[in-house]
This record gives sequence, C-alpha cells and structure tokens, in this order.
Amino acid sequence: MPRKLPLDTLQELARNRKEEAARRLGALQTAQIGADQKLDLLLQYRQDYAQQLQALMADGLPASQWRNFNSFLSTLDGAIEQQRAIARQAAQRLDRGRGDWQFQARRLNSFDTLAERIRRQEALIQAKREQRESDERATRRFFDRAAQPNF
Repeated sequence: MPRKLPLDTLQELARNRKEEAARRLGALQTAQIGADQKLDLLLQYRQDYAQQLQALMADGLPASQWRNFNSFLSTLDGAIEQQRAIARQAAQRLDRGRGDWQFQARRLNSFDTLAERIRRQEALIQAKREQRESDERATRRFFDRAAQPNF
C-alpha cells in the first residue's frame, strides 16, 4: 500500500468541496427549473384568461365585468414580471453554481495530477533503490565466491 502523502488531505478536502458544489448545483438547477415552470404556468394562465375575455366580449360583456377582467389581467401581468425576475435570478445563481463546481473540479484534478506525479517519482526512486540493492547483493555474492577457495 502506498504511503499517505500530505497532499492526500488536500485531495480529500478538494473532493469534498467538489461534491458539495455538485449538491448545491443540483439544488440550484431544481430551483431554476421550478422558477421556469411557474413562469410558464402563469403565462399559460394569462393566455387562457385573455382568451376567455375575448370569448365573453364577443357575446357582449358588461363594463364592470370587463374592468374586473382587465384588473385581474393587470395583476397577472405584474405577477408574470415578478416571476420573470425570479427566473432570471435563478438562472444567474445556476451559472455561478456551475462556475463554482467547475472551479472545484479543476482544483481537484490539479491535486490528483500532482499526487500522481509524486507517486510516480517515488516509485521511480524505489525502483532505483531496489535495483541498487540487488546490484550490491550480486556484487557481494560474486566477491564472496571469488574469495572462497576452489576445491
């Protein structure tokens, strides 16, 4: 088992931050989808209500009822504008969350790359050490045999 590097702690922290950023990104994406769905629902409701008003006007509509419809449509338009603002804000937060997740992913990748480079260097040093020790044992055996009398 390879020994634990001090960099391993940084990798673990970066991995945790990336996972947390991914969770936040998921929540932001859900919020953005929800805001868009509410906006779509309000727009559809307004369209349906406007069509209903048109149908009633074709049959003749008292002025008081017309004012009520217009007042409601005006209120609905205000709600639509508020929901558009909410949807824009949600999209902006989603973009920032996506950027944060990408930053955390790049950071983790940098730590992973650095750790892999260190492990390869350590493996190379270990292989050289083992080769040197093997060469020394072979040399000792050779000299030990050469020093023994031949019978």
